[in-house]
Amino acid sequence: MNILDTIITQKRIEVKERKAIRSVEDLQKEPLFTKVTCSLKQSLLDPSKTGIIAEYKRKSPSKGLINGTATVEEVTAAYTSNGASGISVLTDEQFFGGSINDLVAANINAIPILRKDFMIDEYQLVEARAFGADVILLIAACLNPEEVQRLAVKAKLLGLEVLLEIHKEEELGHICEEVDLVGINNRNLKDFEVDINKSMQLLNMLPANKPAVAESGINNVDTIVTLQQAGFKGFLIGEHFMKASNPSIAFADFVTQLKAKQHAG
Repeated sequence: MNILDTIITQKRIEVKERKAIRSVEDLQKEPLFTKVTCSLKQSLLDPSKTGIIAEYKRKSPSKGLINGTATVEEVTAAYTSNGASGISVLTDEQFFGGSINDLVAANINAIPILRKDFMIDEYQLVEARAFGADVILLIAACLNPEEVQRLAVKAKLLGLEVLLEIHKEEELGHICEEVDLVGINNRNLKDFEVDINKSMQLLNMLPANKPAVAESGINNVDTIVTLQQAGFKGFLIGEHFMKASNPSIAFADFVTQLKAKQHAG
């Protein structure tokens, strides 16, 4: 069993346990359930912003502990004030050290927030809405096209945007009308190998009306400039900032370099 299979097996257990503890009706009473959501799609298409979806992530299965000290509030505030187009918050606990409460903490910022997790059940979408997410991630590698559409339809009914993540050409068939954005993950979730060329290979096969987001393995401004020129609108970056001793400063410095490079170009 590969790492993705292991995560999904555990996720099914977790979702069943959480359903037993809190009903959908109870989740709908959370204060953030009725908040006005922010559009990540609009934010990524705003030329005055960086296009960066900056991630808050404590650990990962491939790297272990990345940052156990920087707080959600501190890091996401710095991401927001330094021009991030959106924030990605890892909510998986066992494998990524996250928490659903990290979404609530990130809501101190007026910025689109992505709940990044392994979404396999409609219950998780209600949770995402209840705890302040604006966007949810659906991963083609662990869902079939019918499951993607069913979850995407439910997300839209809840007022959430949908980022669909694909990794290979065979997963293009997972893209449906309800998907707002398509992410191309340079990391193979089955063995965690990273190949930055994945983004470039698949980009021209995507529907023109769904902004493309490059994910994983982006650690320098030159890569962003290259991807931007190719047509990408978004760049999901997590580990690069979180592994720094001070993610807030690392992000601010990165944005300064990016703007200088774009201005020079």
